[in-house]
Amino acid sequence: MTVTTPRLSTTFDDAPLTLVRRRWPVALSILLLVAFVAVPLLGTDYWLNAILIPFLVLSLAGLGLNLLTGYTGQTSVGAAGFMAVGAFATYGLLLRVPGLPLPLALIGGGVIAGVVGLVFGIPSSRIKGFYLMVTTLAAQFFLEWVFSKFPWFYNYASSGTISAPRLEIFGYSLASPAGRYLLVLTSVVLLTWVAINLVRGQIGRNWMAIRDMDTAASVIGIPVDRYKRLAFAVSSFYLGIAGALWTFAYLGTASASSFDINRSFQILFIIIIGGMGSIAGNFIGAAFISLLPILLNHFGQWAFAGHVDAGQLQNLQKIIFGALIVWFLIKEPEGLIRLISNLRDRLAVWPLRF
Repeated sequence: MTVTTPRLSTTFDDAPLTLVRRRWPVALSILLLVAFVAVPLLGTDYWLNAILIPFLVLSLAGLGLNLLTGYTGQTSVGAAGFMAVGAFATYGLLLRVPGLPLPLALIGGGVIAGVVGLVFGIPSSRIKGFYLMVTTLAAQFFLEWVFSKFPWFYNYASSGTISAPRLEIFGYSLASPAGRYLLVLTSVVLLTWVAINLVRGQIGRNWMAIRDMDTAASVIGIPVDRYKRLAFAVSSFYLGIAGALWTFAYLGTASASSFDINRSFQILFIIIIGGMGSIAGNFIGAAFISLLPILLNHFGQWAFAGHVDAGQLQNLQKIIFGALIVWFLIKEPEGLIRLISNLRDRLAVWPLRF
């Protein structure tokens, strides 16, 4: 006699999660439609110039560093130095190659930054951890010194700065805030799409294997040194394009001091707060870093109504900002993306389990 054990169906339990996963492409399509169409038409110059453009560029820079640190496990505090390479290289290409289209100049600046990152990534085959971090810190100071010491890089300008040339693509001017916003948004969307496919492919799996345990990755046949250097090159490529966009689309003019060590720490904080090893975490971390100070500033002006001077108010903002960062790191060391993911999973089965 055969006893058949009844099988419990999991269709009911999995249905809400499946529905959430199916809705993500639709939500993403709507978000892109709003970003490309509604925002340029309805957004004010202040929102485009002061909020959305720096948010997108910082997200791209965080993505570049996350590919190296979050996915490959290679610590770096020299992100701003490679942003400077991309900015000065793109400026040099536009200045010294007549008729070069802006997209090719951006890609060229990113490639040059990638080559420089590959050179500074060579020590990663011998050292790691704290010692590798010191090496990238040396790269940060060295690159900053180079771009301030040699006038050729800024075309012998007496101010020591580079200025954004005329921004146009196929005769269409990008000088307006909406034009620069669309340039940055298009670059970020395309590079994010490339990064998603990169980390989901064989290269990304090899990077994560190296991050988890490089010795085991070497044993199973992964060429660890080659993939570490590749991570430095790809990360620097992204950072280089972010540096060029930061200069041309946001600042307008920049010098070597525009990419100092504080900028490197800012980008590092973005991936730590947002979540290392996460594509979406870069955008969440960049939103936290760039938008929270603005919110605190408006709240301070409203709460104190001029009774506190600007200097004390700015110091108070830094204290609150730092305290919130520490609180988030204690509450969820894996970043805000983990908090949002946990909340999404609970909402998917609400009100059954919460």
